[in-house]
Amino acid sequence: MAGGRTHLACPTAIVEAPLDVVWALLLDTASWGTFYDVRVLSVEPPGPAHPGQRLIGNPGPRFLPLRLEFDFTDVDSRNHHLGIDGRLPFGIKVREDMKLTAIDPERCRVSYNCDFTLPEGVRGQLLWLLVGRGFESGPADSLERLKNEAERIAKCT
Repeated sequence: MAGGRTHLACPTAIVEAPLDVVWALLLDTASWGTFYDVRVLSVEPPGPAHPGQRLIGNPGPRFLPLRLEFDFTDVDSRNHHLGIDGRLPFGIKVREDMKLTAIDPERCRVSYNCDFTLPEGVRGQLLWLLVGRGFESGPADSLERLKNEAERIAKCT
């Protein structure tokens, strides 16, 4: 992705849930709003995550007309890898690569790599000053939300 300043965030977590539970959550893009901090506005075309699918959502309060778009570029169910090109508010772009690895039948590791690109020039510099910490805390928070939901589901089954 061309642009200005970049930042790579790579949180990883051990999830106390079977890999299949976590993978099912990720594939059900229309339901991401039940655990991620996003209101899903549309998923086109509908159905489980697949290359070419686009999720459009609102990452903020309803009164703020912020918009994000996630284009699914890689959905590899055999290797449990999900690749997404995202466009966030204020011209921020992100390449997300999520990889799940089974540890044992009841646990898995989720690696969540987010490569952010800010706009060039003063706009990008200002964004870095205003939300720079969010480039670490945002992916970590998203991973924690995924982990909590998968563990909640695993306990109920």
